[in-house]
Amino acid sequence: MSSRTNPTVAVLMGGPSAEREVSLNSGRACAAALREHGGYKVVEVDAGPDLYAVLTGLAPDAVLNCLHGRWGEDGCVQGILEWLKIPYTHSGVLASAVAMDKQRCKDVFRAAGLPVVDSIIVPAEQVRGGHVMTPPYVVKPNNEGSSVGVYLVADSNNGPPQLDDSMPEMVMVEAFAPGRELTTTVLGDRALTVTDIVTTGWYDYDAKYKEGGSSHIVPADIPREIFDLCLDYALRAHIALGCRGVSRTDFRWDETRGAAGLILLETNTQPGMTSTSLTPEQAQATGISFPALCAWMVEDASCAR
Repeated sequence: MSSRTNPTVAVLMGGPSAEREVSLNSGRACAAALREHGGYKVVEVDAGPDLYAVLTGLAPDAVLNCLHGRWGEDGCVQGILEWLKIPYTHSGVLASAVAMDKQRCKDVFRAAGLPVVDSIIVPAEQVRGGHVMTPPYVVKPNNEGSSVGVYLVADSNNGPPQLDDSMPEMVMVEAFAPGRELTTTVLGDRALTVTDIVTTGWYDYDAKYKEGGSSHIVPADIPREIFDLCLDYALRAHIALGCRGVSRTDFRWDETRGAAGLILLETNTQPGMTSTSLTPEQAQATGISFPALCAWMVEDASCAR
């Protein structure tokens, strides 16, 4: 990033995706943290169709990207920032696009020797019409995050899922991976720690973002072998995808199968930064305050990522 005194940082938030509200919360929290840290002129930008013109007029020294979901997390806004030659945080165009496409992300994981479950991409109408995979399985959009539009089909007796009309034309159907929900943040070139996410039901959108929806045990109280595997797999996933800055990889662990029961679900290149978010918690647990984390991301910002 620029070495100017009191550089201007544009915090991108909101946007048009299904995760707009979460993004607004992340952006506001990060903007407040940067102001608390000091040393930056912070401008909050709700990303809309005029984003190119807004950024051109603002000419910030760096962009802290707090957008979530499509357009902000899939390489689109990263392309705009590359075109404008504005240093930005998190992953670049290619890594963002591949990580956001869950099926292609799995292909990268497999090539890197990382464990994943089987999945297929099929028309949503076909899923509504009958089981395309033996239950239990999960149906979700191939390119959304934050558990948006996720359906769990637990038993064949329940019939196929009646997907909401807002679901895309093509969806991912994935074999259900039983077990505990674990996650690990990578910051630069190191994996921070492991969180065990405890919830009474499915870890859906409400469990992630509503107060009391889930509890986080950090560091996770799991065998050292599994803990170390999470750190290793998360860093390898980060590297294999070509991620930069911060990423977070989510796992399922079936403890009845030991190390063989640990599988990767996906890597999030724009982890949430709300009051209930996992990445700030992990940073705090390893001695990095939220303002320091946000400042680190800004100082790490660059083009050609």
